[in-house]
Amino acid sequence: MPSKTPLYIGKRLHLARKRSGLTQGEVAKQANTNVNYYAKLERGESVPSLKMLEKIVKVLSIKSSDVLPF
Repeated sequence: MPSKTPLYIGKRLHLARKRSGLTQGEVAKQANTNVNYYAKLERGESVPSLKMLEKIVKVLSIKSSDVLPF
């Protein structure tokens, strides 16, 4: 059975980004990553490394616990 963690993280990132008023492109640029990769994260198709997650939560001004299901 596949893990639901990537989908959970993706949904939480999406909600946080919408609340911040940023586009996927803006988040990706500020986190120094590719917009296609960031979009995959939001769709739950990929899981960010801890380093990338740290960059993204800083851009979104949230805590990692706001995104992680544990």
